[in-house]
Amino acid sequence: MRIISGALKGKKIFQPKDKLTRPLKDLTKESIFNIIKHSNLIKYEIENSNILDLFSGIGSFGFECISHGALNVTFLENYSNAIEILKKNSQNLKCENKIKIISDNIFDSNILDNLKKNNFEIIFLDPPYKERRLGGLLKRIIKLNILKKDGIIIIHRHKNERDDFPDEFNTLKIKTYGISKIIFGN
Repeated sequence: MRIISGALKGKKIFQPKDKLTRPLKDLTKESIFNIIKHSNLIKYEIENSNILDLFSGIGSFGFECISHGALNVTFLENYSNAIEILKKNSQNLKCENKIKIISDNIFDSNILDNLKKNNFEIIFLDPPYKERRLGGLLKRIIKLNILKKDGIIIIHRHKNERDDFPDEFNTLKIKTYGISKIIFGN
């Protein structure tokens, strides 16, 4: 797995050896960035933005954002093996000064309460496919107002997953790639 474009294009991203982490596939990642940059509905500048990468795993989405000029990325992950690889990727890509790693379970903590209001232009969520508490998490994100006014939330799910999103979440676009679906909203 590698960074697909931007300043770090071609740089290697280390992956876990176990099957408990599901890294974002390059095709899906490339499609997300194409939509962000070229869609009339969602067109967004990643350069100089603040990114929140929830359920970040090894960090492939966040590091891709750094490669595209993001100011900084906050990674939130609770699986220790993924965190070690995330740190290794950060060192390998020489971007430790642009990232913050929070190793905590988003459902067992009030970590979102401690994030700055209106701080993030993009919030990316890539929870395990079987995760059922996504609606409540989105409700907290919206209530705490941590997404900037014109920011976007991007969610990676299994294409057959039927999530119950809160009424406050505005779905802008849904795209399906293989077994994945990407939901853009705010």
